[in-house]
Amino acid sequence: NPIDPVMTGKTQTSNVTNKNDPKSINSRVFIGNLNTAIVKKGDIEAIFAKYGKIVGCSVHKGYAFVQYMSERHARAAVAGENARIIAGQPL
Repeated sequence: NPIDPVMTGKTQTSNVTNKNDPKSINSRVFIGNLNTAIVKKGDIEAIFAKYGKIVGCSVHKGYAFVQYMSERHARAAVAGENARIIAGQPL
């Protein structure tokens, strides 16, 4: 199989954010009112990566979840990005 040059050396985050681990729920961020016709997984990861290590990101119609390693990172992301305008819509 040919290797996609874009992915070479880049860590791919998981699409899994709905782990059944009760501890992980506190380190998960719900991102609502998201224009998912324009905003893609890579965009979300780029915006939210500055708050901490992202272990998962799942994008759905109109919303997304970002799963961090720690609750501290999730809280920082919520504080920093709440009501930010992305693609014309406040998160």
